[in-house]
Amino acid sequence: MTSRVLISDKLSPAAVAIFKERGVEVDVKPGLDKDELAKIIGDYDGLAIRSATKVTAKLLERATKLKVVGRAGIGVDNVDIPAATARGVIVMNTPFGNSITTAEHAIALIFALARQIPTADVSTQAGKWEKNRFMGVELTGKTLGVIGCGNIGSIVASRGLGLKMRVVAFDPFLSAERAAEIGVEKLELNDLLARADFITLHTPLTAQTRNILSAENLARTRKGVRIINCARGGLVDEVALRAALDSGHVAGAAFDVFVEEPATANPLFGHPNFIATPHLGASTNEAQENVALQVAEQMSDYLTRGAISNALNFPSITAEEAPKLRPFVALAEGLGSFAGQLTQAPIQKVTLVYEGAVAELKVKALTSAAIAGLLRPSLVDVNVVSAPTVAAHRGIVIEEMTRASEGDYESFITLTVTTAGQSRAIGGTVFHDGKPRILSIKGIKVDAEFTPSMIYVTNEDKPGFIGRFASCLGDAGVNIATFALGRDEPGGSAIALVSIDGAAPPEVIAKVSEINGVRQAAALHF
Repeated sequence: MTSRVLISDKLSPAAVAIFKERGVEVDVKPGLDKDELAKIIGDYDGLAIRSATKVTAKLLERATKLKVVGRAGIGVDNVDIPAATARGVIVMNTPFGNSITTAEHAIALIFALARQIPTADVSTQAGKWEKNRFMGVELTGKTLGVIGCGNIGSIVASRGLGLKMRVVAFDPFLSAERAAEIGVEKLELNDLLARADFITLHTPLTAQTRNILSAENLARTRKGVRIINCARGGLVDEVALRAALDSGHVAGAAFDVFVEEPATANPLFGHPNFIATPHLGASTNEAQENVALQVAEQMSDYLTRGAISNALNFPSITAEEAPKLRPFVALAEGLGSFAGQLTQAPIQKVTLVYEGAVAELKVKALTSAAIAGLLRPSLVDVNVVSAPTVAAHRGIVIEEMTRASEGDYESFITLTVTTAGQSRAIGGTVFHDGKPRILSIKGIKVDAEFTPSMIYVTNEDKPGFIGRFASCLGDAGVNIATFALGRDEPGGSAIALVSIDGAAPPEVIAKVSEINGVRQAAALHF
C-alpha cells in the first residue's frame, strides 16, 4: 500500500520530487491552522514540517496512521517527542543540512561584534562620519571559546583556526582524540570562561545547558568578553547578560536566538553593544534546499525500506542494515510475544542476551521489538517505537548483553522475563532461509517455527502423553501442522509446541489441561 505524506510548512519543490520519485504520495498544504491540520492528519503516514507546524499531543491523538514526523532543520522544540514516542511515531530531524550555514552566521556575528559593523552602518548612513567612535579589535591571536563542539561547533572551531584564533572548547562528549583531530584545546567550563575573548554557543537546550551562561558564570568570564549565541534561546540568562553589558564587563553580544520567539521585546534590545538577528542561522538558499532534500530522503527511506536516519526517539538503521535486521526483528518480537502471552504476573525485569553475529547489529532496535512483542498481548497499540517508554512507565527494568557465540549457532537471542514468582527464558535464531525459529524454552531444547496459531504445553515426561494429546486435538477436529517436542531429562519436564490450522478453541485448551501430567496448556497467536 502506498504511503502518503503531508508537507505542512514551506519546503523546496525538490522535496516533493524526491517523495514522488520514491513512490510516496505527497500533498503540500502550508499555512493550515491547527484545527484544519487536525481534521486531515489521520489520512497520512508521514508529516514533513519546519518550525511553523506544532506537533502536539492533541494533534498526535488524531494522527491514527502517522508513522513518522520529519523536521527539515535541527530544532524540534515544536514537536512533543514524548507524546510521539508513546504513540509509536518516529521523529527525525536533519542535523547536517544547515550546519555550515549556521556556523557561517556565527562567524559573521563575531566579525560584526569585533568591528561594530551594524552601528557603524547606521551612523554612516545617517550622514555622520564617526571614524574614531568605532574602534574595533582584531580576531587574529584572540581566544575563541566554543561551548558545544558537535556538528556546528566543530565547523565554527575550524573557521576560527582559519582566522588564526586560538580555539578552546567545552563539551562533555568531546573526546581528547576528537579535540586533537579538529585542533582545539579541550577545557572545563570555568577554564574556558576565564580565558576566552569570544564565546560562541553551539549546544542543545537541555536541563543541563539551560542558562549555562548564568549570572554566576558571566561573572567568571574575563572583562571585555564578547558572546555569540546562534544555537538556542535560554542558554544565556538574558537579564544577567544585560546587566553585564551595562556594567561594561561584557564588551558586546550578538544573538540570533531568544528565550521567546518571535522576539518583539527583550531585555537585551536597545543596548548599543548588542546585535540581534531574527533566527537567521539556517536562512540561506543552500541550507533550505539541503534540509528539504534530506528530510524527504529520510522519510521516504523509512516509509519504503524501513531505513531510519537521524531519529530522535529510535536507533538509526541504514538501508543496508534494514534487510539484515528485519528477520532478527521478527525473531525478537516473536520471542517477546511468546513470553508475553504466557506471563500473567506483573513483569519486573527483561534480560536480552545477543550472541554471535547478531550482537554486531543494532541491538537497541531488536530490544525495542522484543519489548513490543512482550507488551502487545496486554497493550494492543504498543509498537517498537513506543515499547521502551511504555515499559519504563510500568517500572520494567530492561537489560541488554552482547557476547561471542557460545553455542552451535552463528547468532542466538535469549529473552528472559522475571516476575515476582518465576523466571522464564526463551531463545532462538534465524536460519539461512530467513525464518525465525524457537530453539530453547526454559532451558529445554526444541525446534519450531513461529506460526499464526500454536498450542504450548508443559507436562511430565511420561509414556502416553503424546497419544492422548493428539487424540484430544483430533477428536475436536483440530489439525496438527507441525509438532515440536523437548525434555530436560528422561522422566523429567517436557514441552510440546504444536502448530495447528486455525485458532485453538478455548474448550480444547481446557481439555488438554485436564490430561494427566499436564502442568500448563495455552493457545498462542503470532
